[in-house]
Amino acid sequence: MTSGPVPGAGPGMRVSAGRRAAGAVADSLPVVLLAVIAGAGSFTHIRDTAAEHGQRGPMSWAVAVCVDLTCVMAARERQRDKRHGIAARRVSWPTIVLAAGVLLSLAANLAQAQPTPWGQIMAAVPAGAFLIAVSMLERRVTLQHRHYRQRPGGPPAPGQPPATAAGAVPLVPAAAWPVPAGDGAPGGHDG
Repeated sequence: MTSGPVPGAGPGMRVSAGRRAAGAVADSLPVVLLAVIAGAGSFTHIRDTAAEHGQRGPMSWAVAVCVDLTCVMAARERQRDKRHGIAARRVSWPTIVLAAGVLLSLAANLAQAQPTPWGQIMAAVPAGAFLIAVSMLERRVTLQHRHYRQRPGGPPAPGQPPATAAGAVPLVPAAAWPVPAGDGAPGGHDG
């Protein structure tokens, strides 16, 4: 088993590939399970609401799949935008689509609820849990983007590991990047 540097750890700290993989699974599994369970609850409420309002058989399933997968797709687009450094406005198209999907899911969940305060709260849990899972995943992408940048092609900087496979690019902590002449800080003076 090979070992490598630990992202965010001090110089010289190494961990086995198996431990890194186990850590990644342990870190991601609860969020993925939350998303799957919330999606299943939401799916059931949407399907049942669609069936009660004229979309019977396969159509009720199709409506539920469309709403839930649209939410997943919009969340992935938001993550992709962050990963690629696309400047996101406060309200981007993927954000609007995600909000609309969550609102549709919430509406279907509430339509299936017992007409009591606790019935409505319990019915709203799947949509809320899905939104929490999405926000946790996005937070991870944002934190990762802040701490690491991909080095452009070419030879590695002194002290940096070389690419390990054709086309692979190591992640380099942002602090290791050189500062341009003048501090480059907003409002700073370059001369």
